[in-house]
Amino acid sequence: MRPITAKDIELPEGKRRELEFVVQLIRDGFAEAIERRKAERLKDGKLLKIILFGSYARGDWVEDPVGRYFSDYDILVVVDHEDLTDVPEFWLKTEDRLLDALSEGTRLRTPVSLIYHSLDDVNEKLRLGRYFFIDILRDGILLFSESGFPFARPQPLSPEQALRETQEYYEEWFESAVAFAKGAQYYRSIERPKESAFNLHQAAERLYHCLLLVRSLYSPKTHNLNRLRSQTEQLEPRLKAIWPSTNKFERRCYDLLRAAYVKARYSRQYRITDEELAWLGERVELLTALIRELCLERIEALAKAA
Repeated sequence: MRPITAKDIELPEGKRRELEFVVQLIRDGFAEAIERRKAERLKDGKLLKIILFGSYARGDWVEDPVGRYFSDYDILVVVDHEDLTDVPEFWLKTEDRLLDALSEGTRLRTPVSLIYHSLDDVNEKLRLGRYFFIDILRDGILLFSESGFPFARPQPLSPEQALRETQEYYEEWFESAVAFAKGAQYYRSIERPKESAFNLHQAAERLYHCLLLVRSLYSPKTHNLNRLRSQTEQLEPRLKAIWPSTNKFERRCYDLLRAAYVKARYSRQYRITDEELAWLGERVELLTALIRELCLERIEALAKAA
């Protein structure tokens, strides 16, 4: 990992200023979140590292206004205690402030995707050979670091171990996604549109988790479909075509799917038409077929290496 600051990153000056702003907001938000904590493990909690990874660290980031696709700043936040990774308790205000800054568009114009892990957890995953964290160690850019908290030495998996774990993840998550897609069809057939929309959300979410696990043996603990889309589309650009946004209908349908995890279950105001459900069902079918193809390609490659 390159121990450098945002000023040293080979990015346009505007991007470097944005990253400096993001780092400061993360640090300030964490300090505010723990300043009144009384439990020893919380009040003395430490923010250990802020690491830029993904497309902006590799240098293959994309800004495509015509295609309406923009790479996120992917950032790993490392803390010294697992309890400090709780998003609602410690990080929600920070994420809200980042969204507010993005909406305002003066100091931040690039979406930010944050993940949170304790140092012990990251080190355990490095010892278990998780590609995702090994790649961060290799390609990531260290934006902030407390001295004296090193990462463990990575222990790569054997080809046989990688194949076995990958197959297990694929079987578990893909089968689950297919079951939810069938549930969506059933609920649509009995005119239960909210339940159908929720099941479509769950099918899409599980498909994205499936590909992330098959490709990197890691997926973030999130139900946020936008975040999962962003990470998987960076891994596999072919996925971008699944959700066209060329007109208002297509954009509304995707927004209804994205919101369904919460609103389809709890909001009386959530409404979705049969036409919208039909379109979403077709897109999820396409997503299912492509995820299956991509996962089987990966498994076949691992099998040849084993």
